[in-house]
Amino acid sequence: MARAPRNEVRLDAPKGLRSSVRSIRRAPASRDRFGRFTEWIARAMGTPWFLLGLTLFVILWIAWNTYGPLALRFDSVDIGFVALTLVLSLQASYAAPLILLAQNRQDDRDRVQIEQDRQRSERNLADTEYLAREVVALRLALKDMASKDFIRAELRSLLEELDRDRTDQPEHDGPERRRG
Repeated sequence: MARAPRNEVRLDAPKGLRSSVRSIRRAPASRDRFGRFTEWIARAMGTPWFLLGLTLFVILWIAWNTYGPLALRFDSVDIGFVALTLVLSLQASYAAPLILLAQNRQDDRDRVQIEQDRQRSERNLADTEYLAREVVALRLALKDMASKDFIRAELRSLLEELDRDRTDQPEHDGPERRRG
């Protein structure tokens, strides 16, 4: 059996994909674990509960260091709660990169999803084109087929012709033949 040349258009099969599928390497387990951790932190920091907890923490810090026993205070109201400022700055300095890492991971997932969607739509387009060609081929094949009305008309005309032939022939097989 001869094979069709590669550049020949085949109408009896869907078109192939126009691009190759790239394999995606999995990240090592430690990077993936750290990435999941950064996403968890970023997700947690974006909740109302985190903001409520941080607000309560700051209120308690300020209240303790303002109204608590003087010997147990660890941050002075006189110098503007420097330790609280440092703690919040430290939290913000870690939060920003962790949120960016989580966003980068989401961007990578979105990129992979977009590529898969593009490939899926490319396959759907190829399948749709194939089905359209098949429908056209079926319509052309049905166009050449005899319809029910055509066959009935032909059968009627043949019956009429047979009736005419029978009435036109003299009856040679009449009673004389039966006697003999």
